Amino acid sequence: MNRRRLLQLSAGAAVSGALPGFAFALDYPARPVRIIVPYPPGIAPDIVARMVAQALSERLKQQFVVDNRSGGASNVGTSIVAHAVPDGYTLLVVTTTNTINTSLYDNLDFNLIRDIAPVAGLVRLSLVLAVNPSVPAQTLPEFIAYAKANPGKINYASVGSGAATNVAGELFKQMAGINLVNVPYRSNYMPDLISGQVQAAFTPILQSVEYIRAGTLRALAVTGATRSESLPGIPAAAEFVPGYEASVWDALGAPANTPADIVEALNMQVNAVLSDPALKAQFAALGAEPMLMTPAEFGKYIAAETEKWGRVVKTARIKVD
Repeated sequence: MNRRRLLQLSAGAAVSGALPGFAFALDYPARPVRIIVPYPPGIAPDIVARMVAQALSERLKQQFVVDNRSGGASNVGTSIVAHAVPDGYTLLVVTTTNTINTSLYDNLDFNLIRDIAPVAGLVRLSLVLAVNPSVPAQTLPEFIAYAKANPGKINYASVGSGAATNVAGELFKQMAGINLVNVPYRSNYMPDLISGQVQAAFTPILQSVEYIRAGTLRALAVTGATRSESLPGIPAAAEFVPGYEASVWDALGAPANTPADIVEALNMQVNAVLSDPALKAQFAALGAEPMLMTPAEFGKYIAAETEKWGRVVKTARIKVD
């Protein structure tokens, strides 16, 4: 890393002078940094990781290399990082799924909060409640009324029990007081949603926005706390179901006991690239917004998300497929 740049960015820490290990951070990164993505290439966490890795590589003049280690609903890659040397050269793309898995799996060989140090947020994305046009509801209130009049007769697709697309639906069911039936898929559910084999899905905006714009699917609400720039005319579910929020997010973690000065340096650099207008525009095209946080703020966020989704998993009695 260019020493002068990091000294400027870390002026407060440099002035204090006595921070232990600060000189170590000045030499970081001295070799390529591996970012473990616990999913296959081509899906949202991988796309986001590659965008951020490229920006960091250009900014810090050292390679940040994405390494896809999929399997076990993100648990395989997470385990690799949890047991890696805590030197800042192995990072993890942490996602909403990690916080769900904490309650979903009983036999994990790691503890997310204990073994993964929070480094920085990356992006937050809304899902969208999309329905097949055969569903006789033009708005979210009409959908809720229709579901109450037809309990258990509306199927919604997800990418598996315990996935974000499932727990978002289960939380909505609980808060709206309706009964929908989850249909978990191991492959792409979009053809069945378009054909009407299933009637609804809490689906990533990126995956469904073109179908919505073409009128093949009807968007009723986004799941974030506020409306999405990608679908500005679609209300947030919270406008009709107060307090409902089911964003999905990607972030960076590191093995526990990674030196605090490296964590702080990484956080600062990640937040800098997330603030770049060009990268923000690329994220917006994906329906994502930067999630700038300090390590401490991200740590509190992980704990809150773990508790929130743990309640949903328990209340809905969600079991792994």
